[in-house]
Amino acid sequence: MKKLSLLAVSLLGMLSGGIRILPGGIGVLSCGVAAWAQSPGQPPSDQAAADPAAAANAQKARAILDAMVQALGGPRWLALQNVYIEGRVSGFYQGKPTGAISDFHQWRTPTGEERVELGKKHDDVEIFIGQDCWEITYKGKKALPKEICDDSLRRKAHTIDVAVRTWLKDPNTILISEGQTLSERHLTDQVTLISPSNDSITIQIDAETHLPRSRTFQWRDPIYKDKNEEREEYDDYHTIDGIPTPYSITRFHNGDANSQRYVYKAAYNVALPPDAFNPDAAVSKIKK
Repeated sequence: MKKLSLLAVSLLGMLSGGIRILPGGIGVLSCGVAAWAQSPGQPPSDQAAADPAAAANAQKARAILDAMVQALGGPRWLALQNVYIEGRVSGFYQGKPTGAISDFHQWRTPTGEERVELGKKHDDVEIFIGQDCWEITYKGKKALPKEICDDSLRRKAHTIDVAVRTWLKDPNTILISEGQTLSERHLTDQVTLISPSNDSITIQIDAETHLPRSRTFQWRDPIYKDKNEEREEYDDYHTIDGIPTPYSITRFHNGDANSQRYVYKAAYNVALPPDAFNPDAAVSKIKK
């Protein structure tokens, strides 16, 4: 089994995140969810309110998002403090399996702190806190490459959790119901949120269960100026502690699969040690 560095990210913040996989690399998506601090009943953007048709469409989009929140657990989902996930992730390159496979154990909080322990011995640790991204091994700690850290921050800014908790409560965010479409054989309602800065997140929500089936966003490469698309698809939901949790998450970069994660175990509101996200404390606990 190949053991490679993973970049842990946010399905719904904790249910939605991700990374752009480097050749031969693999990544982890946290499948927990974070507390939604804002009631969904916010007024539509001024732009939508000025156009009756747009206002009606925005109201429909908001109703679809509200149904998604309820399907995810409603008040129980809103009160979550953290998530614990363990499973296995496989890497792809240009849509083909690379043979890279790793076990992982992951902890994540609603405020974005994240810890991933890799391999059966848990001796390769990655910690993401604030703007910092660390890798800790028996050699000590070191910052993860800037490209990986930047990608983590970009994906965290486009999670379903952020779409609901931050974008949806901004009255200047535009909501668009784009009708129904298929996502991996599932009929879905597609909703796009456009932020005041003209950024966007598109969510496909199962028309029957109202659970998220995919999340997509685009970003422009700062050097080459080309546009990239990042998509995550969620399947095989299991209800854990009253929270529907996807046990299969597939990530795509520009249409090509680049990682797939299978969850073995999930738990919510677990007890965390005070130094869980302290990289220096992690260094002292890894055997040399």
